[in-house]
Amino acid sequence: MATFKFDIRSIFTQPIVKISSNLLPHTFRGDRRMALDVSSKVSEIINHLGELSAVAQKLSKPVTSSQKLRMSESQTVYLIADIGGYDGDVVVGLLKVGTKNLYLFDSLAQTKKVDNSPCILDFYVHESRQRTGLGKKLFDIMLAEENWIPVKCSVDRPSEKLLQFLKKHYGLEIIIPQANKFVLYQGFFDDDTTANRYIYIPK
Repeated sequence: MATFKFDIRSIFTQPIVKISSNLLPHTFRGDRRMALDVSSKVSEIINHLGELSAVAQKLSKPVTSSQKLRMSESQTVYLIADIGGYDGDVVVGLLKVGTKNLYLFDSLAQTKKVDNSPCILDFYVHESRQRTGLGKKLFDIMLAEENWIPVKCSVDRPSEKLLQFLKKHYGLEIIIPQANKFVLYQGFFDDDTTANRYIYIPK
């Protein structure tokens, strides 16, 4: 988890916030001066969580940073916090998603160009809060906000933990091999009617 010297409650008016390239939470309401202050704090949070994610995945550098987000109109970061918990106000997770134009192999090893493919780009929940349902909550909120179906998402360089998470919670198990570092699951190329079999409905 991550604690900061500033009060995060001005950012997390609800447990999960959605951040786009302007580095402001989707719940933000305020003037320009307030926007500059909040975006500066959000930048610090994203950079720190991105670094924690990179360490957890044993990556040489972070996948997620405020600078990368600011330069991309097609990416979104979801942040989850625990406000008023036993550790105080802490940020406990990050999920970065976006869309990309990809060349992908289908199940017959035929190459297909997929425009605006939904992509899971980075996913991290602090080790002290894993297996508590927070990651599932964060992922479900993202799916609802983006109107995505799990089986239709491509996953960029997933860790073994993420693969197990997707298998456990969304039944994603059979992988379509790719030449790049993305992971696809059986059903990705099916029509929408077939893909609906894979929709996970939260209880």
